[in-house]
Amino acid sequence: MTSQRYIALIRGINVGRAKRVAMADLRKLLEELGYTDVRSVLNSGNLVFAADGVEAVAAAAAIEEQMVLKLGVAAKVMVLSREELATVLAENTVLEQASDHARLLVFILGDAALRAAVAPLCEQAWGSEALALGQRAAYVWCPEGVLASAAATALGKQLGDNTTSRNWNTLCKLYALCNEPAMAPPGA
Repeated sequence: MTSQRYIALIRGINVGRAKRVAMADLRKLLEELGYTDVRSVLNSGNLVFAADGVEAVAAAAAIEEQMVLKLGVAAKVMVLSREELATVLAENTVLEQASDHARLLVFILGDAALRAAVAPLCEQAWGSEALALGQRAAYVWCPEGVLASAAATALGKQLGDNTTSRNWNTLCKLYALCNEPAMAPPGA
């Protein structure tokens, strides 16, 4: 049986001095949960792993719990299957406007029901910015930069802790990693 690939996005770690977590510690934590082929991307809580017979919601809850118990860090974790991530990438309707993918933010919705809360923001005019909504994500093109983005700020306030965001480049790296062959086990 082939394992299902997942990505875990951990909210708010390694930003500034608070909630510092080594990626090696996170990889080890996931391996101790029984997940395999655990890899990290960047130093901001982005992981790819394989698992059999695990639901994404259950994996997120297990990672959150073990982060508190073993690392002393409380953080929201969102887990998407490779297929869910593929859908998030495919539904981006502002991609063609984005000339710099580092300024194209994707807010992953922790709950699909949050779409109703975000929908009114999509109807507003955002000047040179663009805001669009998919089934599991909201997309914000921030041509003047992420920190200067009124749309990203409004979206973050509306969603609160029920989201985490990554730029387009990071999500594409995670998806590529999901599609790479599994690493050989140690000693193989």
